[in-house]
Amino acid sequence: MAWAERAGLSRGWIGPIFLFLSVMVYAVIGIYARTTDPEDFYVAGRRVPAMYNGMATAADWMSAASFISLAGALYLQGFGGTAAQPGGLAYVLGWTGGFCLVGLLIAPRLRAMQLYTVPDFFAVRFGGRWPRLLAALGAVACSFMYVVAQIYGVGLIASRLTGVQFEIGILLGLGGILLCSFLGGMRAITWTQVVQYIVLLLAFLIPVSWLAYKQLGTPMAPLAFGEQLLKIERLETQLIASPAEQQVRAIHLQRASEFAARLQNPAESLARERDLLEERIRLLRAQGADFTLVMQARRELAHLPRDEASAREQWTRAMHESLERTEPLGGLPRHTQAFAGDPRGTSEERAEFQQSRLNFLALMFCLMVGTASLPHLLTRFYTTPSVADTRRSVAWSLGFISLLYLTTPALAALVKYEVMQGLVGSSFDQLPHWIAQWARVDPGLISVQDINGDGVLQFGEIRLAADMIMLATPELGGLPYVVSGLVAAGGLAAALSTADGLLLTISNALVHDTAPIRNGVVRVSDNRVILTKFALLAVAMLAAAVAALKPAEIIWLVTASFSLAAATFFPALVMGLFWCGTTRRGVVAGMLAGAGLTLGYMLLASPAWRAWWGLPPGGLWWGIHPVSAGFFGVPAGFAAIALVSWFDRGARVRGERGDAGVAGGSL
Repeated sequence: MAWAERAGLSRGWIGPIFLFLSVMVYAVIGIYARTTDPEDFYVAGRRVPAMYNGMATAADWMSAASFISLAGALYLQGFGGTAAQPGGLAYVLGWTGGFCLVGLLIAPRLRAMQLYTVPDFFAVRFGGRWPRLLAALGAVACSFMYVVAQIYGVGLIASRLTGVQFEIGILLGLGGILLCSFLGGMRAITWTQVVQYIVLLLAFLIPVSWLAYKQLGTPMAPLAFGEQLLKIERLETQLIASPAEQQVRAIHLQRASEFAARLQNPAESLARERDLLEERIRLLRAQGADFTLVMQARRELAHLPRDEASAREQWTRAMHESLERTEPLGGLPRHTQAFAGDPRGTSEERAEFQQSRLNFLALMFCLMVGTASLPHLLTRFYTTPSVADTRRSVAWSLGFISLLYLTTPALAALVKYEVMQGLVGSSFDQLPHWIAQWARVDPGLISVQDINGDGVLQFGEIRLAADMIMLATPELGGLPYVVSGLVAAGGLAAALSTADGLLLTISNALVHDTAPIRNGVVRVSDNRVILTKFALLAVAMLAAAVAALKPAEIIWLVTASFSLAAATFFPALVMGLFWCGTTRRGVVAGMLAGAGLTLGYMLLASPAWRAWWGLPPGGLWWGIHPVSAGFFGVPAGFAAIALVSWFDRGARVRGERGDAGVAGGSL
């Protein structure tokens, strides 16, 4: 492809060729590995070697959040983050640390039970209907939230590669997902994910190494990027002291005040804004103004909130964004700071430091225990030949994942240096074309606006979303366009690999995990395989419809699914595996308490939800952010299981004593 680009192949062809070829490779593997055998469909016949299962698990694990958004989180939040947003290193530490819990506590013991899904464990361990049914519902909830994020990433990449609309890009990627998982189940998914891991790893390492060689003279980015951190620190100091940057911050403060004034009476403000825009359109048409000015005013009118509730939600969000950008560096923390605030400063600085550190640890905790609880990840370890192979597979997985995760902080630093040194200070008339191209894909991905009117781009005038940092790296670094195609193919591989496993988990939960168990033995049948395939198709279409609405950023959706999985499954799995006194009613109470508290807190503390209901900002417990709601749900689950199980055992002992007394009296 690089040779073809040098020979004159149009950029309009490079993207579609990458998309078509990569999807076709995965589809051929999926068709070749098609099966109707239940053992092959659900657990790949339990004969996947440890190393290959490690590669498949790594691909399953490194979703669109890891490939697309993790570098963006490090770019936007730095290492330690702020009181309002935990740092990017929390994701790296939490996601990798969770594999220690998987290898030591969960995976080998589940594999020894010869099961097919995670809800099967609850059926065999506790019996009855409700534990397995609740586990199936929990698997559907957290996996659906996760798969929506993956399909959103698929649409983002496909639309950028081909130039089609975002919704059509979703359908193009969805076809590749179904070809891999619909025909062959876990058998096809496993070998597809092995290939996808190779693609995504090359797609990540090549641009990072290229950019490192361009900036540092060496491709060994993880070993050399410390030099750029020192340069970034100096550039941050210069930008904070820049008069132009301070002017931009003052304008953002003025905008925040305007939004605050609108929120005093949203209905009246909305009517006034609509009248002003309609009057502006009439004047422009009467004066015979340029057509583009009229269309711009019409677009502003079309984007006004529809009613008072949506106006309150939109203006509240805009006010908070403007207030955030009144801070130095456009609201971004210093890249290398440990935590916000100062442990030896004023009382406000100490409180900010404590809140920043607590949120960092809470997020890392949720990601770790969520890793050890996600049903689609744990199911991967049912596919190995033995328990020993399962342990080795976890070790291989962690090794394969570390190749990418050790490089991600380097990528974030290299990109930030490129923006600060190469993009900031450019004339608005000479901005690169890729900025407008990405804005056409989704205006929420990038915002560049001459706020102070000086015609020069300031750092505070750039707004980049986490979902585009990695995908735009080749263009931002001035690399050949073929590298952009490769990166997009890697992101597509990451999203497809995870989406395959998630869709199979959801369809299994809807069909297999609702089937009755006889004599404590889990059985599967050919009819169940057929029903599972149709359920997979239906869930895929529903997830695509939700993803088309762009409900949230990829990393937010993924993090929320980790919190929900942690609160629903981790206490029940650990107590069920390691405490023989855990009872059926205890595990039901624990799952309900953990999931209920987590979902309730996510809604209670969500800024968008509170703004929609007209509630004041806040609602946080100890300052913990909504995506880390599992910080409360996991302890609640453990406590509920322990208390109800202890009560059940006590009641059983008292009943046995009463029966013995009655028998003794009759004798």
